[in-house]
Amino acid sequence: MNVDIQALNEKIKKESVFVDKITKEVSKVIVGQKYMIERLLIGLLSNGHIHLEGVPGLAKTMAVKTLSATIQTNFQRIQFTPDLLPADLIGTLIYDQKSGEFSTKKGPIFSNLILADEINRSPAKVQSALLEAMQERQVTIGETTFKLGDPFLVLATQNPIEQEGTYPLPEAQIDRFMLKLSIGYPSKDEELEIMRRMTQQQIPEAKAVVKPKDIVKARNVVNEIYIDEKIERYIVDIVFATRQPDEYGLSELTELIQYGASPRASIYLKMAAKAHAFLRHRGYVTPEDVRSIGMDVLRHRLIVTYEAEAEEITAEDIVRKILNKIEVP
Repeated sequence: MNVDIQALNEKIKKESVFVDKITKEVSKVIVGQKYMIERLLIGLLSNGHIHLEGVPGLAKTMAVKTLSATIQTNFQRIQFTPDLLPADLIGTLIYDQKSGEFSTKKGPIFSNLILADEINRSPAKVQSALLEAMQERQVTIGETTFKLGDPFLVLATQNPIEQEGTYPLPEAQIDRFMLKLSIGYPSKDEELEIMRRMTQQQIPEAKAVVKPKDIVKARNVVNEIYIDEKIERYIVDIVFATRQPDEYGLSELTELIQYGASPRASIYLKMAAKAHAFLRHRGYVTPEDVRSIGMDVLRHRLIVTYEAEAEEITAEDIVRKILNKIEVP
């Protein structure tokens, strides 16, 4: 097994070189935000959608645009508004008077990277149209179903402070997002560098360093990364602790959790841990990979009770307790 791990390590080191190229290009435009950029790459390598939450002005939109520029791929920004219709998103059938037939006009969803800006500003009918695209990676217009391109990734942004004119996202859709990121403010030094860089006459731009086929190839390599059965059981224990906390010595959480994480959490946690190892140029998963990504996979999958809300205990507080309590293999 040691020989296999060594060979796998060498392969991963060779195949993951492009990650450093992407990071270098993105850092020409984006100052700091290492956490956000790394998680965007994990989503890309794991074929998982990402939900970014943070106050305005934290370079969420710019980070997604810059990442797409480095991959030489099709990028569409869709501004979600209350009057947006499903047809504006996926496309529609148009009647041609000359031929007397309907032709399909495809919408902006037919792209590789989709930035769903302020996703919570559109009503349920638009969200349900997006749901099919996110889960099935296909779109139905009229009676015809169209497959979406590969890679296909939805990166949704949400502003947590302004709630007027917004619609809560359905739980089924929130669960479709592999990761939910909580984006924070930059440090003083980072903000100083941002101010200097963005007030220059010529704002830096990122160049394309990889092609979409390289990302698809890298995904297959990520799947080969070794994960021990003990770590798989560790992942399952973490997820089960959100459903049956009393079995893990966390009985104080029983009254605080209304619904625990779905089996999708276990799947995504394993996939994301493998991608996290890939970014570290490693051919095997460690418990630290699981712990590093655990909060981002679980924070949006727990539904807390009224008691938890009354005590101002958030899903993040509960996930933190679980990660600290479950024994690391």
